[in-house]
Amino acid sequence: MPFVQRPYTTLYYESHGAGAPIVFAHGAGGNTLIWWQQVPFFARTQAVLTFDHRGFGRSQCAQGHFHAREFAADLFAILDHAGIERAALVCQSMGGWTGLRAAITRPERVACLVLSGTPGGVVTPAVVEAFQRIGRIAAGEGIRATPALAPDFPAHEPELTHLYDRIAGLNPGLAPEALATLGEARVEPAELEGYAVPTLMVAGERDQLFPPAALKDAAARIPGCRVVDFAGAGHSPYFEAAPRFNRIVADFVAEQGAA
Repeated sequence: MPFVQRPYTTLYYESHGAGAPIVFAHGAGGNTLIWWQQVPFFARTQAVLTFDHRGFGRSQCAQGHFHAREFAADLFAILDHAGIERAALVCQSMGGWTGLRAAITRPERVACLVLSGTPGGVVTPAVVEAFQRIGRIAAGEGIRATPALAPDFPAHEPELTHLYDRIAGLNPGLAPEALATLGEARVEPAELEGYAVPTLMVAGERDQLFPPAALKDAAARIPGCRVVDFAGAGHSPYFEAAPRFNRIVADFVAEQGAA
């Protein structure tokens, strides 16, 4: 079980399979375990790396030192420790802040980027409105499956909904103000000038946290970003409809020569 030390932080990651590297960055309701439907699929042909963001899962973070602006540096520390020079990145929700910032600051290390249910730090009026709604949800009921899935998913898939909640329950728990640092780690328009990392945005048709309109608004600010409309799914297509999500990601990664 590899751990990486950074100031005020101990980061956990794990590796599976062999081949071209692909890295998965989870959202606020996840940790390494949330990718249980992706790891076996991609590890058949690629080296798969999953990790716990600081303050999640088995990654520890000293009080007062959780901030989204550290996410990309955390990722590069993990990649260095694992001996990975360049990788495809797949980022869900909060993980988008890790991936897009990494692609901006060290594009030579990012073969391609998939942003699922996340603006990745790009701020638009529609994204601000979504943030306000997320803040109210987090303050009221915390990080749970219900808002992170399509509205009817819990009724149709109670077992998977329970699993999502149990995985999220393994996280130590962060105060809403800690997650508010996502708003402070914004990507400014000038930072995207000359951006050339192949990027795909996956937008869940029934996303209750970042609606498709907000995601498409953000995608329009990312040069060359393509958008896939994911019919029927909510905020977590990777969890709700894994086979379809996996194929979309695999095809995109292969298209970029990163498989």
